[in-house]
Amino acid sequence: MKILVLGGTGAMGVDLVKILGERGENVTVTSRSERKSEFHNVRYVQGDAHDTTFLQSLLAEQYDAIVDFMVYKTEEFKARRDLLLQATKQYIFLSSSRVYADSKTPITEDSPRLLDVTTDKEYLQTDEYALTKARQENLLRGSGGTNWTIIRPYITYSNQRLQLGVYEKELWLYRALHDQTVVFPKSIAEKYTTMTLGEDVARGIAALIDNEKAMGEAFHITTDRAIKWDDVLTIYKQVFQDVMGKEIKIKYADDPKPIYEAMGNKYQVIYDRMFDRRFDNTKFLQATGECKIESPEIGLERCLREFLERPVFKGSPNLAVMDKLAGDRTKLSEISGFKKRCKYLAARYLPNSVQHCIKTLLK
Repeated sequence: MKILVLGGTGAMGVDLVKILGERGENVTVTSRSERKSEFHNVRYVQGDAHDTTFLQSLLAEQYDAIVDFMVYKTEEFKARRDLLLQATKQYIFLSSSRVYADSKTPITEDSPRLLDVTTDKEYLQTDEYALTKARQENLLRGSGGTNWTIIRPYITYSNQRLQLGVYEKELWLYRALHDQTVVFPKSIAEKYTTMTLGEDVARGIAALIDNEKAMGEAFHITTDRAIKWDDVLTIYKQVFQDVMGKEIKIKYADDPKPIYEAMGNKYQVIYDRMFDRRFDNTKFLQATGECKIESPEIGLERCLREFLERPVFKGSPNLAVMDKLAGDRTKLSEISGFKKRCKYLAARYLPNSVQHCIKTLLK
């Protein structure tokens, strides 16, 4: 099969491309940077898939399947929907299980979505991630065709992505390795989450390609094993103690508001992490047959051990936010560059109004 993968260099995309490469498919992958392929049947095309001219050059060809990992604004997706659907027999759209509203029972693909049931007018005026994905799902459903498949992954993990509540590893694990405190909201720690190995999700996507049962349907590819965030933290603590010989310093916070205000992710906390997230994956299993999905207890332990063998962080963590919440201070010697040090000191010690002035001067 001839398959185009848009934005296929992220965690799930890398795994999917490897699976398709090993399967012998003819795969084209877009990447913003130059990359070399380990498979003769996989080629990387350098360019920005958000650029319409670049995309049109790719879609001049016809594909058996297009797998789209790109994140679009709603209007941007609306403008390219037909272009994508007309260029392929099956368009696979990566949505998110964050689209679902709160549920007291395990979530199925027919469970209510936030976009359809929330009465929060202020929230509905935004194009926040969960709403954006739901609106783009609606655009696919309103296309007049059924040559699309909607995938709704939830929290995925790998040896390069290890989340803790609202924190990526670049913040919480970086701090742990530097003997700094991690502030964790009690209200999130007590909630159930569902974490699925990224490779398992990629394998699931591959199983839905050229699958008649997938046409015009939505699937969440998740484990059916829910786990409390506090239990996730316990797994991390045990591995960290075993590998590093020291404890992760945790400070539990009674109120999540100061955290999401500092992190700028209010709606992610209120309309996702504050919900219990359990999933029924029956529909996916019926469409693909029995598909192995590793339990989070086993997978998280293995992935954290692998990361700690060679810890590499992407980007600079927002240390000031957590330092302010925890009452810590990062040594300036750990922060590279005069401007970054000034920004850290401003964010750590000064009121927001003064911080804004300093950030403007440092631009």
